[in-house]
Amino acid sequence: MRRDVLPFALPTITDAEIDEVVATLRSGWITTGPRAKRFEHDFAAYVGTPYAVAVTSGTAALHLALEAIGLRAGDEVIIPITTFTATAEVVRYVDAQPVFVDIDEDTLTIDVARAASAITARTRAIIPVHMAGQPCDMDPLLALARAHGVAVVEDAAHALPACYKGRRVGTLGDLAAFSFYATKPITTAEGGMVTTASPDYAQRVARMSLHGISTDAWQRDGVEGSWFYEVEAPGYKYNMPDLAAALGLVQLRRCDALWSRRATIAARYDAAFADLQEIATPVVSPDVQHAWHLYIIRLDLDALEIDRAGFIRALHALNIGTSVHFIPLHLHPYYRRTTGHRPDDFPVALRVYPRVVSLPIYPSMSDDDVADVVDAVRAVVTRYRRRGALAGVTVAPALAGRA
Repeated sequence: MRRDVLPFALPTITDAEIDEVVATLRSGWITTGPRAKRFEHDFAAYVGTPYAVAVTSGTAALHLALEAIGLRAGDEVIIPITTFTATAEVVRYVDAQPVFVDIDEDTLTIDVARAASAITARTRAIIPVHMAGQPCDMDPLLALARAHGVAVVEDAAHALPACYKGRRVGTLGDLAAFSFYATKPITTAEGGMVTTASPDYAQRVARMSLHGISTDAWQRDGVEGSWFYEVEAPGYKYNMPDLAAALGLVQLRRCDALWSRRATIAARYDAAFADLQEIATPVVSPDVQHAWHLYIIRLDLDALEIDRAGFIRALHALNIGTSVHFIPLHLHPYYRRTTGHRPDDFPVALRVYPRVVSLPIYPSMSDDDVADVVDAVRAVVTRYRRRGALAGVTVAPALAGRA
């Protein structure tokens, strides 16, 4: 057993990031300035989109994306029931209504057929969440949105550098929102990015990210800047400072290498757990590149003598950190109170939720760390395997991991 606790997630920071932050501090320009602008330019080029606007969080990115499409009170936005609260809370910021739909049991992403059934005359947008770094099935979703004249805002918080049929996530919908929180595929400590191919959306997002004024701080306070500005709308304070962008610039240059390490760890887990009928490894859709922000296993509780909580406690006793992604939104007090949904209104999410466990997967994990996770999972499964329960039992297709 490990002597120390392996955290569930850690940022992967090197001397290069530290040196860039120190250089920023010494430059005298620490708020939104040349590094933030360069980060936007480099991120847009990396993703393959004409425009990118750096902001303070993935939540801010989602909020500004919805503001840019003109979301108003009384509008409806379709989102998957299994996601972080930010996906829904930004809809409530303008007194619009999140409309929850169930998820696909294999990929944990939005069920497109259920999304189609949820569209009404008040639907203004759909927010597909690329859950854990798995791209949603975007072709039918985009066709659905176009047929009904609604916008698609990708929640790409987990999904750098995921690809769908050869295209980067972040270029598929009308806008996309990325997160650079401390545990995300690349980090700026706190931060986010909006991407879009629309110059109008990009201009609106940029303007509303800094009080709705006509020029930003870098344009006004630079060598050739002007003191003059005009407030064109009641905006927000969401601009990314250069200190955060300094981290982002270096992390972005390392993005492919960071992803490669995550993918290697995922492949090791897949191979190590392939013979365990008590757990299912993640399903990866064809024609995608998974970002591997999360590695989510699913427990066959009928084959174990413990529940998910017991499984997590057993791993923690072996010094392995874990997490759960996510509690379906309709089970939270606020959404129970405001939507009136019953637990069984979303049967797939309700069936999946008690079984999911997220294992550590981050680039700074050593090979020994990965081996410790594998050994701990196998030890817990072996210890708590329900004797005789698997005789003649076939694992349901929805729980059978496949590459």
